[in-house]
Amino acid sequence: MTLRDRHIVLIEDDEIMGASLVQRLELEGAVVTWVKQMARGIPAVRTPRRPVDAAVCDIRLPDGSGEELFAELCRTTTPPPFLFITGQGDIDQAVRLLHAGAADYLTKPFDTADFLDRLQKIIRTDGEGEFPAETGITPAARHVDEMAREFAKGDEPVLIRAARGLGKAGLARRMHRESDRSAAPFVILDEGRERDDAAALARAIEAAGEGTLYIPGLDSLSEAAQAVLVTAVRGGAPCALIATLGPEGDDGAAPADVRDDLLSVLLAREIVIPPLQDRPDDAVWLATQFFQTLNARRPTPLRGISAHAAAALRAHDWPGNGRELRARMTRAVDAATGEWLMPGDIFPEMIAESERFATLAEAREAAERRHILAALSRTEGHVGQAARILRISRTTLWEKMQRLGLSEDDD
Repeated sequence: MTLRDRHIVLIEDDEIMGASLVQRLELEGAVVTWVKQMARGIPAVRTPRRPVDAAVCDIRLPDGSGEELFAELCRTTTPPPFLFITGQGDIDQAVRLLHAGAADYLTKPFDTADFLDRLQKIIRTDGEGEFPAETGITPAARHVDEMAREFAKGDEPVLIRAARGLGKAGLARRMHRESDRSAAPFVILDEGRERDDAAALARAIEAAGEGTLYIPGLDSLSEAAQAVLVTAVRGGAPCALIATLGPEGDDGAAPADVRDDLLSVLLAREIVIPPLQDRPDDAVWLATQFFQTLNARRPTPLRGISAHAAAALRAHDWPGNGRELRARMTRAVDAATGEWLMPGDIFPEMIAESERFATLAEAREAAERRHILAALSRTEGHVGQAARILRISRTTLWEKMQRLGLSEDDD
């Protein structure tokens, strides 16, 4: 794969580094949009003049951070693959970004050839970077696959409910391929990059024809767009409709941003993908699937995933779910120097932490931070819901987040 004609958004305030990266990317044939602030980076990715294939972003920006920029994009759209540039002291922040769904990170100083190689790896063409053709090997995963095959036989709208990074788009594509509509288009509504999402939805329905229209983030649609969707559902649109939502809250309440009449139709055919944290055997299985593909590309293939690495995979809580796992495996297989993939290859933060033995208070604070981040990831950033599953008050959680330097992303 080359970078020719790929659109790369570079978010970097350092004039020397930015100019150097732009020059090298353009020599590789890429089309580069270079911005130097978080405020300009968000619209450059969200509403570009042409589709973005990948974004390269410095973690430290003059008006914010790359982490804040990525979180804002995730709230309103599905961002393209992100490659973050970090300093030596930003390993914890880089790991949090992997949890949130970033594709990869590079630590300064880095080699230009390594930068280009990593960038090429995170850019996915059609069919590349997809999750395996099965959700997993556990009973819960097999139930998801059975429901998907069954719903693919019909024409009724389907709702996929899951947290980020669990392959909702991949599952929708599988349903399309297994349906009688497989010869017709599979269209993804990308309303996050359109100013008028109702008009974008109407065009997407028309473009899908007798194929399948995939609508990620149903609760991000405006009232006008939801009205268009209700009309399409009631009027018997020729295309099949597959929409997604985040995981259901502990209280079972319907999302406030989705019309009741629309949700009632979709809930009749709902597929819930459990988080990877609840399926440790699937985490190891999925890592093995990624490993086999990635290892085949190495000049000197590894012998396999060590038992210690498998145990570490099983023990990790996977707040970023499958997207985090894929990013970690990509880095690990590429960087491994031994014959076997070891825990430190997959979780480099283990090595960083081992260099300085933390105090008990530091260990307790780090564990609390990871657990709060996992809860926020599980609830799509809703602080109130996170407080409920942590069994503390919202005020207590907010105070802890302030003390730990975590931003509030509620609703």
